[in-house]
Amino acid sequence: ALPGTPTAHQLVVSIRQKCTPEEVLDVLKDLPNPNENEGDGGDFNPLKIDVFVQTLLNLGSKSFSHSFAAISKFHQVFKSIAETEEAQICILHNLFELWKNHQQMMCVLVDKLLKLQIVECSAVATWIFSKEMTGEFTKMYLWEILHLTIKKMNKHVIKLGTELGEAKEKLAGEESSSSESEEESAAKKKKIEIADKPTEEMVERMEEKLEAANVDQKRLFLIVFQRFIMILSEHLVRCDTDGKDYDTDWYRWTIGRLQQVFLMHHEQVQKYSSTLESLLFTSDLDSHILDVFHQFNALRA
Repeated sequence: ALPGTPTAHQLVVSIRQKCTPEEVLDVLKDLPNPNENEGDGGDFNPLKIDVFVQTLLNLGSKSFSHSFAAISKFHQVFKSIAETEEAQICILHNLFELWKNHQQMMCVLVDKLLKLQIVECSAVATWIFSKEMTGEFTKMYLWEILHLTIKKMNKHVIKLGTELGEAKEKLAGEESSSSESEEESAAKKKKIEIADKPTEEMVERMEEKLEAANVDQKRLFLIVFQRFIMILSEHLVRCDTDGKDYDTDWYRWTIGRLQQVFLMHHEQVQKYSSTLESLLFTSDLDSHILDVFHQFNALRA
């Protein structure tokens, strides 16, 4: 029997009896941590994640809404077992193990996990480029997931920036013109507003949040471009060593995907182009890869 099988059976019974998140954590608590034996320090317990994710999502596999309801109900359990990026990647691997033959389900469930902040954008990007996903690398759904992840991060940064701008305006005491028509003022009232007049402290906190979001966004792009560079460089070196032509279908697909990330998210990538140039797209990089970055900069010039 697989490790954790008795716990999985117990969990099935508990969930069917409408147990609470606390009761689920209680069922999982005695599972041994294989990471501790390998001297990894046991930051997270992969067996606990395997048993919980596979059991819960298998029970909720009837439809999208069943899966959504299961994830929402046990949100607290997900949060407590997925505190590190490695743990979040482990959740995504389990999701893939269960749903690899249903690509639409993969897309909507990853989106749901991002919305509920169970997994972070950086974890999704690292998972997409992981060795375990090599066989899926040229499948469309994986790129759909990557772009929805980047878009989610971009939206988050834009939203925080907009809210900060509005708060600063209010703090500066920019009152709306008294000549506004009733229709205009009614429309403004409909907007979700920050507290009537924010304090300086609130604005400072919002600035900190925006700064943290910008750091996360930059890290996401660094992960994505670094992984592209790694896999393309490995391919070029291998072909050179074996005396084979590098210009394969896989190579053209991957270079095309790299170009697509630059073009689809050009406004955000542009913010970090000097960082990308100094850290990743350096002069010693293979010219085939570096050319993509130079073409992007030429388009923006």
